Formats: sequence, structure tokens, C-alpha cells
Amino acid sequence: MNGEPDDTRPAGVPVDDAPTGTSARFPDELIRPFVIGTLSVLSLIQFVERPPVRFVWLTWGLVVVTLAAGVASSIVPWRRLPDRMQIALVSVFMAAGALLFPLSGTTAANALVFLASITAGEKLASRRAAFTIVGAGTAVTATATWVAIALLHVPDVGTWWISLIVGLPLYIGLARRERADAVAASDLAARQSRRAAASEAREAALEERGRIAREIHDVLGHALSGVAMQLDMADALHAEGRDQDANEAVRRARALAVSGIGETRRAIHALREDTLPLPETIARIAHGGTAGFEIQGEPGGVRVEVAQAVIRTAQEAITNAHRHAPGAEVHLLLDYTDRLIRLTVTDTGTAEPGARPNDSGSGMGLVGMRERASLLGGTLYAGPAESPAPGWTVRLELPR
Repeated sequence: MNGEPDDTRPAGVPVDDAPTGTSARFPDELIRPFVIGTLSVLSLIQFVERPPVRFVWLTWGLVVVTLAAGVASSIVPWRRLPDRMQIALVSVFMAAGALLFPLSGTTAANALVFLASITAGEKLASRRAAFTIVGAGTAVTATATWVAIALLHVPDVGTWWISLIVGLPLYIGLARRERADAVAASDLAARQSRRAAASEAREAALEERGRIAREIHDVLGHALSGVAMQLDMADALHAEGRDQDANEAVRRARALAVSGIGETRRAIHALREDTLPLPETIARIAHGGTAGFEIQGEPGGVRVEVAQAVIRTAQEAITNAHRHAPGAEVHLLLDYTDRLIRLTVTDTGTAEPGARPNDSGSGMGLVGMRERASLLGGTLYAGPAESPAPGWTVRLELPR
């Protein structure tokens, strides 16, 4: 608000607030000063070479007033002028140009009244005022021309009927104003669109940061908390002289650290896999874990955080199945319904004779998954498979 740039956008998000129509309007802003300047120079040269025969001072006075009003209407910051001053300036331009028309002979000054008509249509915000000024100017031009021809016998007066059409350029001015308004509206819409896109990108970046923060909390938070607790216990046991129990606590802390490293790697893998469709990501996870995979229902779009929860649950469930039931067959079922997405991971129990389960896990993975499911308004079940089927089942249900 103090003129300082807004640098709150995330890196890589372009923000271009320059009006898209600036380059297109810039030549238009030069047209009026160029035309009035050209007419001024030509008129002065022609009046110097062929001075007026009658009403010399009146003619030169009207020339000066008309050119001054025309130049002012071209170079003065128009929007800073009050409405009454705008109307007054255009009125002077129109009236002086109308009176000068029959006195200017065949000089370029004839065109000034037409330029005044264009100015009224383009510059004045009120169409009613523009039509009133141009209508009055047309009447004054026609009357002055008739008087100059019929009563005063002024030489070199232009054709009388031309004075009746000095108001037609008003529509040119109106068309130019409507075009300028349309370009301004387009510029505003483009700037608002860029701001909206930047805001959406910023929100997406913040959401992604929050999702990564939850991943770090779920994975490293639980693991490091467990490691700290075991080390505190080892320190206390060592102080009591129970070195064997203290060493066992240290080994459990190491197992928790190793498990946390594995969970972190899987979390990073899951974050990278978010760019793929969810069914394809789950299929890759199942293939990497030598598990079967099946889809039911019609796959459709789901929220990013929901997809991430499904991915993490699939990884955790497969890891737990291989850890606690080595050699068991694992199967993943991804089921889409109108309102829910359901992931079911089942295993058949230990199938290899003599295989021993690995109990080195932290036990924190499913806890984190339950917390994530609860935050998303879903549920997570982990327990024995329904009788009479053997094995273990993990079932995640989340709203789409």
C-alpha cells in the first residue's frame, strides 16, 4: 500500500502487473498531440502567408484561443481535471472552432472544429454533455457560416453545408472512448487474473509445505521420540547399575532409529510419487513389495492429502506384513465409491516354514496412520482378518 512491491509470492511464480494494453494505447496517446500540433503549424503558416482580409484581430484571437484549447485538451492530465473544467475546456474549444470556421477560409484551421467534436466524444465522461456541446457547436458553426456568406460577404468561406456535419466526428470520439474503456477493462481483468493465479500458487505452496511438515512429524517425530525415550531409560538403568538392561534399551533405540530412516525414505518416495495418478502409484508400491493389486469402482480425482494418506498406509501395511508375517501373500485392494476411497491390505499369515517374524519395528507407523486418517475425517482398522480367513487386515477409509 506504500508503493512497495509485493514479494510475498512463492519463488517461481511470475507476477506481471503491467497493463497488457499499454503498448497498444501508447501510440493512441500520441495521435492527438501530433494532429493538433500539425494543424497548429499549418494554420499559423497559412495565416502568415495569406493574412485575413476582414476581422483580422477577431480571426487571430479565435486562432489563438482555439489552438490553446486544443493543445490543452491534448496534453493536460485529463483525469485530474474536475468535470466542470473538462466541460468548460471542451466548450471553449468547440465554440472558438465554430466561430473560426467561416473566417479561416481554406486554411487547415477549418479542421479544428471537427477535432473539437472528436474531443467531446472521447474526453467527456457524460454523453449528454458531449451531445449538448457538439449540437450547440454545430448550430453556431452553421449560423456563423450563413452570416459570413449572406450578410458580411466574407471572402473564401467554405461550402455552407459542410458546417452542418461538424458534429459527425462526435461518434468517432465515442468509439475511441469505448475502445479505451474496453482496453482498460481488459487490463484490469488480466491483472486480477494474474493476482488470482499468484494467490492460488501461494496457497498451493503453503499447502504443500504443510503436507511435508505433517510427513516429517509423522515419520521423524514418532521415531525420534521413541529413540529419546529409550536413551533416557538406558541412562536411568545405567545409573542404577543395570548395565544389561541399559544395553538392551540402547539396542531398541538403534532399532527405532533404523526404522525411522526407512520410514523417512518411504515418505520421500511417496512425496515424489504424488505426481503420478494414485492407482498407478499404489500399483508401483504393490509391485515393489511383491504384492497383488486390484482396483474396484471408477478411479477419480481425490484431494492431495487423501492420496498421500493412502500411499503412506499402503507402504506401512506392506512393510508390516513382510516384517511380521514373512513369506505371506499380500494383496492390496483400492476401492472407489461415490463418497469414499478405501484401501484394504490383507496378508495370509506366515507361509514359509521356520520363518521368524521381525519385531524390530517401532510400532509407531500405524499410530501415525490412525492420526492422519482421523485428521482427514476417516478411519483406519488394523487387526486380524475376518474369520475364517487367516492373516491380518489393514483397512483405510477416507472421504474423497
